Amino acid sequence: MENLTASHIIGALVTLIIIMGIGVYSGKKVENASDFSTGGHRASSLLVAGTIIGTLVGGSSTVGTAQLAYNYGFSAWWFTLGAGLGCLTLGLVFVKPLKLSCCNTIQEMISSEYGQTSGIITTVLSSFGIILNIVAQILAANALLSSMFGLGSVESAFVSILLMSVYVIFGGVLSTGILGIIKLILIYFSVFLGAAIALKLGGGFSGFYNNLNHQQYFNIVSRGAGIDVGDGISVVLGVLSTQTYIQAIISGKNIKEAKKGALLSAAIIPPIGIGSIFVGMYMKINYPYIESSQAFPLFIINNIPPFISGLILATLLIALVGTGAGMALGFSTIIINDIYKKYISKNENIKNELIITRIVILLTLAVSAIFTLGNLKTAILTWGFMSMGLRATVLIIPMIGALFFKNKINSNFAVLSSAFGFLSFLICEIFFDLNINSLFIGVSISALTILFGLNKHHKKL
Repeated sequence: MENLTASHIIGALVTLIIIMGIGVYSGKKVENASDFSTGGHRASSLLVAGTIIGTLVGGSSTVGTAQLAYNYGFSAWWFTLGAGLGCLTLGLVFVKPLKLSCCNTIQEMISSEYGQTSGIITTVLSSFGIILNIVAQILAANALLSSMFGLGSVESAFVSILLMSVYVIFGGVLSTGILGIIKLILIYFSVFLGAAIALKLGGGFSGFYNNLNHQQYFNIVSRGAGIDVGDGISVVLGVLSTQTYIQAIISGKNIKEAKKGALLSAAIIPPIGIGSIFVGMYMKINYPYIESSQAFPLFIINNIPPFISGLILATLLIALVGTGAGMALGFSTIIINDIYKKYISKNENIKNELIITRIVILLTLAVSAIFTLGNLKTAILTWGFMSMGLRATVLIIPMIGALFFKNKINSNFAVLSSAFGFLSFLICEIFFDLNINSLFIGVSISALTILFGLNKHHKKL
């Protein structure tokens, strides 16, 4: 156990017990699969925002951002900045057509426009992006639990997926929304208390500025504009093409409430990244030889009173748990609605459907945990950015076509746009060391492919 006292443990346990108790309690309100997946379409703007933030603000926004800031400074802001811009775009442009589509999943929108084949292909391809995001959260959990308890990778992965399961498996969207609101309050308290202490101990902003390389740490594009801006855009497009955030919008009781929830999320998320950046930079100045992924948890353990430190550590754990759980919920909704109910059991009763949904969540989390075991040293945000980019290259262009260009795109080209975007993204990531984000290549090829299908005979595959 790494420098933890009884007060640390008590603070962490109190927080975790409260959160897990709320998760179980919210499950009592779930009577069927509709309640679980979309909250019965009755969520207020606060619950919509809670669902979005509760899933979007996780290990990448806190532990991962501090890790990248430890090495590069303010260029680490691109994840939370992109997340805020993505929510802004979601609220201003996409809420109304999403609500009017009367569909519960992105794949359902695509299938209704281009046919069932397109839905199956996009389901399979986009599932890789969802898994990668869950991997990022489990890697963040490994760093956190290692710092707190000295747990190994296998033990950390087991604990994290257990907590993710409890977080979401009882209450679904209702659970992630209610817990998201509570988690937001705790995250703001944790991140900004940490940032304030880091600035005080580090001699204020001038102390940071005098002790760090200006070009590297105070340059928002220090890794290169093609990479940093590309990462930000990948998050914007990833938010727009992720089932969990679309699900949050759909769960809103009307267009007005859904829009307010998205815009509230856009205002709240970006400042969290700034707070995490100051913590990462302080640790670089004072602890230049630690494992960068442990910058945030070690700062909390070493610089904040034990009981509050335990509360904050539990909050960070809840943050990444909520994101992983929300991703698993979105993935299970896609699998149940677009594959299971269409091709395996078309007339499944409501209670059995709820059971199958929960089983899919558990399997998704377990598979994601296995992926982490050979990738312990990779940057957490690398997985987060890659996850967003992969989902965007598969879904964003066909989804825009389905929502805004109805009956104007040939279905064959819509399917090919997803496949070509996916393949080009992977090829660039695996075989080429580009100075730009692979998202630009993937989305460009996807868009060019679908343009060839404009004004041609529309048909559904």
